[in-house]
Amino acid sequence: MIRTSIKRTAADTPATLIDKRIKELRGEPGGWRGETLKRLRAIVTSADPKVVEEWKWRGVPVWEHAGIICTGETYKAYVKLTFAHGAALPDPKGLFNASLGGGTRRAIDIHEGERLNATAFKALIRAAAKANAEVRGTRVRKKNAETK
Repeated sequence: MIRTSIKRTAADTPATLIDKRIKELRGEPGGWRGETLKRLRAIVTSADPKVVEEWKWRGVPVWEHAGIICTGETYKAYVKLTFAHGAALPDPKGLFNASLGGGTRRAIDIHEGERLNATAFKALIRAAAKANAEVRGTRVRKKNAETK
């Protein structure tokens, strides 16, 4: 994983740190990883308006709702979305393409020029939030199925 040069200050929130990371990545030659992370973040937050953004493990954006939904890691050749409990989620469109051998996690690797099926990705985000809520006994408001 590519480490960030961003230094956290007392005034930084996880959201501002993610903004800075996207800006940092967009400033690199090509900038495709920053653009990809920005697009994925927008999909996550639109799929689950109650998602909480966190900044963990010295520079990894994390999206949570009653637990970790997924992380957004950046590597030299790809952006990786790791779903903490992805093995338990339905994936009818076959988005998971990495970490398939493990018993718990599943991941989606996105390489330069690849596009993710946004509708299927939103469904995974919602399924992960719902599964987290069921484990913790909280409620997740069902979003209009027609929202894309």
